Amino acid sequence: MGKLVAIVGRPNVGKSTLFNRLTKTRHAIVSDVAGTTRDRQYGKVEWNGTDFSIVDTGGWVVNSDDIFENAIREQVKIATEEADMVLFLVDVQTGVTDLDTDVAQILRRTKLPVILVCNKTDNNEQQYYAADFYSLGLGDPFCISAVTGSGTGDLLDMILEKLPKEQAETVEEDLPRFAVVGRPNAGKSSLINAFIGEDRNIVTDIAGTTRDSIYTRYNKFGFDFYLVDTAGIRRKNKVSEDLEFYSVMRSIRAIENSDVCILMIDATRGIEAQDMNIFQLIQRNDKSLVVVVNKWDLVEDKSQASIKTFENAIRERMAPFTDFPIIYASATTKQRIFKVLETAKQVYLNRKAKIGTSKLNEVMLPIIEATPPQSVKGKYIKIKYCTQIPDTQIPTFVFYANLPQYIKEQYRRFLENQIRAHWTLTGTPINVFIRQK
Repeated sequence: MGKLVAIVGRPNVGKSTLFNRLTKTRHAIVSDVAGTTRDRQYGKVEWNGTDFSIVDTGGWVVNSDDIFENAIREQVKIATEEADMVLFLVDVQTGVTDLDTDVAQILRRTKLPVILVCNKTDNNEQQYYAADFYSLGLGDPFCISAVTGSGTGDLLDMILEKLPKEQAETVEEDLPRFAVVGRPNAGKSSLINAFIGEDRNIVTDIAGTTRDSIYTRYNKFGFDFYLVDTAGIRRKNKVSEDLEFYSVMRSIRAIENSDVCILMIDATRGIEAQDMNIFQLIQRNDKSLVVVVNKWDLVEDKSQASIKTFENAIRERMAPFTDFPIIYASATTKQRIFKVLETAKQVYLNRKAKIGTSKLNEVMLPIIEATPPQSVKGKYIKIKYCTQIPDTQIPTFVFYANLPQYIKEQYRRFLENQIRAHWTLTGTPINVFIRQK
């Protein structure tokens, strides 16, 4: 099960720079204007064979001083509820501020491991200033410089050492795991209640995870699967200010632990930026997807044309991945609720699809012959053979070519589309690799 580490701290202490350094990306937008990080605050870190997810909380604060400090406190509270560990970043050059003291007060109450990280320690002299931060009562300050990277390797070692160890979960591996995700008020709880009904005894919660319960076994009407993270959805939280941040923190855990994500979109609001954030999390984790347009009973114009328009809008926003089912449902009237489960089950089977090598070559080679990759610098590119790699998370195909380096992204996409046209892989992402034969 994925572990989640949250970076907290006041603006401009270098949260995004540290995030970029640890995830080896330049994703987060780094600038000196306070409050500029947005939308790129989630990444994966791999260190010494262990991986965990990391969230930069910086991007969710609206910059106006009075809301500002409350919002930061609110986020730190959410982070302590949702993450497995907190990195509290402070700036050695500014010294201890009132806001640092406030944040420390919240963090001292949590049971989570907290590492106090002193950033911008660019030389030895500045390490002496780090001693001021002992006053926060969070143990030894850990000195790093996110910009130069000094100290970050040791920090990663320490994170792995302090992350809570896995607890054994009694989850049957071969059962599908479905997560219902979406932004607040899209109707997740209603959908889950519609699935589960009042009949709680058919549904068993699996204990043994660090957070309440993450898997709920659903076994009736011929279905048998796990619903991911329903405990969190049932617990009504007092978070009202920062719903977006909260829902992303919640979704990360659910998405990482599932096979198929059921993404709820509110029919009365259309597709919004926050739906896209969650969609990107699903894609980044290579999860299969079913889109449910909920509250369909409230839409007045249900003509084919209106359905078509809605569908095109969704697929356009989510391109290039457009091969996924869209279901118009209503959790409150239970309209098409079973269709959602049947589709999720089918998408899960598509995810596990195996295509025999001879069949694959029989279909794909003539297509490649008819539309070969463009020749580059007078060299002809030949694809001789293709096969599906066994035992991968998602269906993964390898095409062997004489000059793989010259094959363009759009040709790779053409191959993917041809595979999708001939085999049912709806709802599931697939990998297409081109290798030297």
